[in-house]
Amino acid sequence: MEAATAVETIQREMTVFARRARASAGRLHPELSLVSYTLLGHLEERDGCRATDLAAHYALDKSTVSRQVATLERAGLIERRQDPEDHRVQVLHLTDAGRRILARVTVSRRVAVGERLAEWSQEDLERFAGYLVRYNAWAGPEDDDV
Repeated sequence: MEAATAVETIQREMTVFARRARASAGRLHPELSLVSYTLLGHLEERDGCRATDLAAHYALDKSTVSRQVATLERAGLIERRQDPEDHRVQVLHLTDAGRRILARVTVSRRVAVGERLAEWSQEDLERFAGYLVRYNAWAGPEDDDV
């Protein structure tokens, strides 16, 4: 397979993967988007952060993050707390309900991915994992949408 054809195939298959992830997110909690789950995961990983940090990390417009944060707050999945070091700053944190939803989604996704990869050899799994890490670690031009 030529390099250009391989890149086209990779792009197409990554699009299918993203569509499947969005559909899966919608089935688990219909009111929340894949972006919402991604933000919840980031808040859990960082043990909270500012909305502006979310916008910067995901290269999203602040108004987009603001709408997502408002949705998550209304759903009772995140809350704002004063930063103990700077009382002028509010930090977003997961609520207990947010942690439960995120845990349920994580387990569900892990099961789904495990089922898809069940027939793969250990060598193939390790190679695929390495390729994904390598792809996502690339710090090239600001093209974070791919």
